[in-house]
Amino acid sequence: MIKAPEVNSPQEFHLHGLRGISDRTVDMHMDLYKGYVTATNELNEHIFALVQDGKVDHEEMSAYSELTRRLGFEYNGMVLHEHYFGNLRQGGSDHPGGHSLFAQAAENSYGSVDLWKTDFCAVGMLRGVGWAVCSLNPASRRLSNHWISLHEHGHVAGFIPILVMDVWQHAYLLDYKPSERASYIEAFFSNIDWTAVEKRFQISAPALVETA
Repeated sequence: MIKAPEVNSPQEFHLHGLRGISDRTVDMHMDLYKGYVTATNELNEHIFALVQDGKVDHEEMSAYSELTRRLGFEYNGMVLHEHYFGNLRQGGSDHPGGHSLFAQAAENSYGSVDLWKTDFCAVGMLRGVGWAVCSLNPASRRLSNHWISLHEHGHVAGFIPILVMDVWQHAYLLDYKPSERASYIEAFFSNIDWTAVEKRFQISAPALVETA
């Protein structure tokens, strides 16, 4: 039996001064992120209350089903935002270091970092509401780029997010028109914290670190 519902606290990110992404957008985006944290905690609490007696009764199943399905949306929304904010920084750059493990993996997976970037940006331009995510397949050690619809549709089981870009309109609408998503993507790339990306890669693929 679950002893207590999980409680998450909003992480702190200091992202004022980004190139092409205004402080106003950052502040608004942070508030939205905190809403996902709150919603995740509330859903965990409600689900905990339903299973606390060790069973889910027939009359409880409708509520339990809706709450559990909703948790996938809110929880992924929380975590993806943490990855997104975590791979940005003031003074970032648009290209990983040539000797980084990420760059080597991009070359092994796509032929070159430039081709990987072309594919990632193309994913980010897909019509719809969602995310562009570069993930690592821990079995093959290859990178691949994926479109995530909303927050929860399109993740590959077992793959690990290495670089995450939010392309919901709230990520850029205060700074760019809906038709200018490409300009936002360019701004995103100019602010990437490749050190954070490299750390994610090292944690996710320790065998590659040992042989590098």
